[in-house]
Amino acid sequence: MAESHRYQLQNDAANRLILELLDVAGVPADRRLYYHQLLTTVLKLNEDGALTGDLKMTNTALKELRYGFKVFAPYGGVRKVSVFGSARTEPGQDATVAASEFGRRMVAEGWMVLTGAGGGIMGAAQEGAGGEQSFGLNIRLPFEQEANPWIASDPKLITFKYFFTRKLFLVKEASAVALFPGGYGTMDETFELLTLIQTGKAAIIPVVLVESGPKPFWRIWDRWTSGTLVERRLIDAIDTSFYRIAETVEDAVRQVTGFYRVYHSSRIVGDKLVLRLVHALTDDQMAELQRRFDDILKGPADQAPGPVEQELDEFPELPRLILPFNRSSYPRLRQLIDFINTL
Repeated sequence: MAESHRYQLQNDAANRLILELLDVAGVPADRRLYYHQLLTTVLKLNEDGALTGDLKMTNTALKELRYGFKVFAPYGGVRKVSVFGSARTEPGQDATVAASEFGRRMVAEGWMVLTGAGGGIMGAAQEGAGGEQSFGLNIRLPFEQEANPWIASDPKLITFKYFFTRKLFLVKEASAVALFPGGYGTMDETFELLTLIQTGKAAIIPVVLVESGPKPFWRIWDRWTSGTLVERRLIDAIDTSFYRIAETVEDAVRQVTGFYRVYHSSRIVGDKLVLRLVHALTDDQMAELQRRFDDILKGPADQAPGPVEQELDEFPELPRLILPFNRSSYPRLRQLIDFINTL
């Protein structure tokens, strides 16, 4: 607890009461520091003289986070895909038909589906997946957003007041994201996700832009992104590596599942990036990886048969690829993962 004492209240008696409360509540020793800091932070708002509006916002956001963690906890071992798209797309249109088929196909692959719980694309994906295999993350709005009937009565429906807490779960819980045509909301979610991945604030996952029908949507978007933004040096050409355009539902499913053909997941451990793999690489493959991606590695890559020191003991059966990654070239890291998946 020594470290937690550096972050404490001005009132010594209150600090002692927090420690006593942790004892009475039976907080485990390995989590004690975090609970101590959480309680201290809440009471520091009082010391800071926080405004009532700020207290209401903090209170609501914390409640939403806590409840979201609770709902998702039993399903931590199941991969999930978040589906974004317009709430205004009518039933029977090409995009809603494709979204429904995509939801059905992903469930058949053993995945669960996350949507914003609204109608249109979201409702279609939810219908295809079925309520039992999907989550709905609804947002309270004065118009347009009621939970679709396929998730409305399911305990995996969560209703949020704030977009930022809702979007956190739509990204945090997703092992992939599929984006169908949509408006401001879909564009916001697309660019925020790409920004998070570009800056290393979110794990690299497959981001698939799904075309549907005879009129292009994402191809037009891509012409502006890979054309105008690159030409004006607002992004690098390699930044377009973060997304793929799928012309069919079959291609979208293949893009998502193929990303996990050899690659499984990753964690930062100390100053290394540890990739969990479905199978270990051969010496020749390791040499080729080092040669191709030496520009983003600060030293030689290595392998381990299981979890490395300081790593959480997750997936102990999976071999590890240990990379001295430079923590800046995330588009090249996406290309490295793509290379691994070809082996």
